[in-house]
Amino acid sequence: MYLLKPILQAATILGVVASFATGANAACSNQGALDSRYCDADNDLIADIPTDPSKWADPDTLIFAYTPVEDPAVYKTAWADFLTYLEEKTGKDVVFFPVQSNAAEIEAMRSGRLHIAGFNTGSNPLAVNCAGFRPFTIMGRKDSSFGYEMEILTYPGSGITKVEDIKGKKLAFTSPTSNSGFKAPSAILKAEYNMIPERDFEAVFSGKHDNSILGVANKDYPAASIANSVLHRMTARGVVKADQLISIYKSQTFPTTGFGVAHNLKPELQEIIRSSFLDFPWEGSSLEVEFSKSKEGKFLPITYKSHWDVIRKIDAANGVSYSCS
Repeated sequence: MYLLKPILQAATILGVVASFATGANAACSNQGALDSRYCDADNDLIADIPTDPSKWADPDTLIFAYTPVEDPAVYKTAWADFLTYLEEKTGKDVVFFPVQSNAAEIEAMRSGRLHIAGFNTGSNPLAVNCAGFRPFTIMGRKDSSFGYEMEILTYPGSGITKVEDIKGKKLAFTSPTSNSGFKAPSAILKAEYNMIPERDFEAVFSGKHDNSILGVANKDYPAASIANSVLHRMTARGVVKADQLISIYKSQTFPTTGFGVAHNLKPELQEIIRSSFLDFPWEGSSLEVEFSKSKEGKFLPITYKSHWDVIRKIDAANGVSYSCS
């Protein structure tokens, strides 16, 4: 059985990501948008595994974190069977870290204290460029389709029946690093409705998708932008009722949480971890119990370069920089 130990300290990252003093990678033939400590010689937009074996990490205990989309306690049980399976495949202890913020998760990997992680859609580019994250899989449905949509929710009787009605009111976002909780709605509201924060509506931040969803359901927020995969799971668990919420906007489909490893793990270990995700037997597992609520039923292979292209374009539209200092 895996261990649950809060051994990593949550930390604040200045701006959005950690600021560390590092020297330039003089031997790197191509760096792209990556931080100076990483190299991308094969031009796949993610950090290469170090060529020097002395720089490989092969820890006895592997630290795993799942993106803080809801209360971390919800996912302690959900990930139990997978992490036990990962222990069997790697022959190592696996510690689940209930991360409290996207910023702390990115810093933990950048500083070498986090080895395997699921970063939310919007945080993936920051984790890739600033923390050396190498994503290789996402959760998908049994028919190999995948993804979620950003929805803007309100509640019955709010006086909001269309997006334009949000003008002059509050709109709850989750965090600046969230795609569906901030980046995508910001770009869409500006491009499609000529609406921007502070001029046309008051932007507030709830911290997490479940906070935003519950905030609307309880009439604390008149509207909120959320990931509907989280909404589906909360509705299935009975945390909120469908008749408490009204959707007034639904986006195109986006890739969901990307899972991967720190760039400097020993290559053989990286491959074992990758195959453990892709070969994991979902049927009857604790993962199936939780994530079948949002229709997911297996892990699918992905590439950051291809599958996160739309997210990088949204970032560019919002003027987001992947600067790490």
